[in-house]
This record gives sequence, structure tokens and C-alpha cells, in this order.
Amino acid sequence: MFAVIFGRPACPYCVRAKELAEKLTESREDFKFRYVDIHAEGISKEDLEKTVGKPVSTVPQIFLDQKHIGGCTEFEAYAKEHLGLFQ
Repeated sequence: MFAVIFGRPACPYCVRAKELAEKLTESREDFKFRYVDIHAEGISKEDLEKTVGKPVSTVPQIFLDQKHIGGCTEFEAYAKEHLGLFQ
């Protein structure tokens, strides 16, 4: 499984999502991720909306195997339900 996390600096939910992805990488051989800093990469809200396919008001926006799953809360729920991670 490959996750892509679109986030920005100083966003507490982005930090939580990245930390969760790091835990999953350490605990599972089949999990990898890439964190994309939207400010450093020059990605606008409009660019992110095109990628997600709907209006976006918050970050992080997270994709698992190229499927949009939502933000940090949805990622945490998915990890608990499907990836055996209990925080």
C-alpha cells in the first residue's frame, strides 16, 4: 500500500497524519508513503481540488493507492479498521 499525504507546515492534523504513516511504515513491510508539502511544491488549493475531484477546505488530503480517503480522521479510522494499528 502506498499513501500520499498532501499537507502544509504547522498544520497539527498534517503532523498527526505523517506520524501515523511513519508508524505504519515501521510496523508493516507493505506500507510506504510520501508526504507532499503543498507550499514547498507550489500546489494551490485549486490544484488540490483537481486531484481530489471535489472542493477542498482543509489539509491533509490523503490518498491510499491513488484512492482519496479524506483527511487525518479518516486516515486514522482506516488504519485502525484495515491496517491493524491501534494508537
